[in-house]
Amino acid sequence: MIFSVAASTEGVGPLSETLKWGEPAYLTEISKSGSTIRLGCVSGQPDLCAIYFNCQTTLLDSFRAQFADELILASDRAIILDPGRALPRIPLQICLSMALTYHRAKQLASKKRVNVR
Repeated sequence: MIFSVAASTEGVGPLSETLKWGEPAYLTEISKSGSTIRLGCVSGQPDLCAIYFNCQTTLLDSFRAQFADELILASDRAIILDPGRALPRIPLQICLSMALTYHRAKQLASKKRVNVR
């Protein structure tokens, strides 16, 4: 899903796949449009998995504002997934797109503020 969202989101370009803390991580290394997305286990809850995001972004606040009733969100860090339940595909795709364009969106917002002044 991460690669599919990246391919269909304008300006993201190819992803780099690497390991961070021994877990798969996806970066927009060429375009630098987004924030790292990492997949991993949930500490202390081996039956759950997570999509982790940089905790120094506002991504989880944005996800919470839009999808608090549809996603399980862990503080400022992750979307928690239960492999025994159906994936909330549309909310996940939107969240992944937001992460993959996080830096580009911040730059555009900054330019709009400068142009308004």
